[in-house]
Amino acid sequence: MIQPTVLADVTPEMPVFHTETFGPLFPLIKAENEKDAIEIANNSIYGLGANLFTGNKEKAEREIAPQLESGLVFINDTVTSIVNVPFGGIKNSGMGRELGDLGIKEFTNPKT
Repeated sequence: MIQPTVLADVTPEMPVFHTETFGPLFPLIKAENEKDAIEIANNSIYGLGANLFTGNKEKAEREIAPQLESGLVFINDTVTSIVNVPFGGIKNSGMGRELGDLGIKEFTNPKT
């Protein structure tokens, strides 16, 4: 069993900064402010899921989440797959969607 690991003080010079990691690994990257945090989050060739932890959920939903270049954004929660909601990434984190109405269309071959 792999133990959960937190990597502190991750910088752009480290390979983990540019790697699409899957649990239980949590790289911590410091940001100077909100704008810097958004730029850091978007400075990636990947875009499957983003987790945003905040004390101001309304602001996160209204102002921050729309700026994140990610197929999924979860606020004060972990990435979750819900069967009736389309699931998928952007950039180099996948093409198309699975699950939900959009997902089923990925398995069709329409004729025109």
